[in-house]
Amino acid sequence: MASPQTVPMRVVVDTREQAPWSFNGAAVYEGTTVVQGSLQCGDYSLAGFEGLVACERKSLPDLVACLGRERPRFERELERARGLDAFAVVVEGSWQELAQGQYRSQLNPHSACQSIAAFMARLGVPFWFCGTRTAAEYCCWSFLRQWLQGRVHELKAVERMLKAPAQQMPQTCPAGAPEAPAGACARGTHEHKADEPQDLQDAFGGPAGA
Repeated sequence: MASPQTVPMRVVVDTREQAPWSFNGAAVYEGTTVVQGSLQCGDYSLAGFEGLVACERKSLPDLVACLGRERPRFERELERARGLDAFAVVVEGSWQELAQGQYRSQLNPHSACQSIAAFMARLGVPFWFCGTRTAAEYCCWSFLRQWLQGRVHELKAVERMLKAPAQQMPQTCPAGAPEAPAGACARGTHEHKADEPQDLQDAFGGPAGA
């Protein structure tokens, strides 16, 4: 059975990550490789796109600590993450566990839940409560994969646009247009192509649309 993944992924794991996911052991992870690197935001990103997309991994005890005594530092991290194209906090625990206070901390469960709601509403940061470590690993992989697939689709759309035939220019000059050299309009678009920047022509192997 073919893997549903259509784009190979190279996941970057921050060197400070204490218990990194490996992204292997399941068919969906085929084609995914993992390398270590230094990330400014989050724990997981994509090679070459570290400044655009990232995921932050949190165990439930880690998250509770970030909502309590480590909240100022955590808020600063979330503020930095707003500069990314896509960012998510992926939690190895459930919302029910947080809401019922199933953790070793004096933090009030209602306060913890309201803090998460505030981060999502005010900072626009999604929190993904996955229930288990295995599910959280899959959710992080899915988040990065979907972002990358979107970029690939955008690139293909640009390629199709560049390959499309250039729109035909009128064979006669519009009324009131500046006077052109004799025969310029009769030659169609060729006179206009000469005005294209040389670097654009070089980038696409010649005059655009040729």
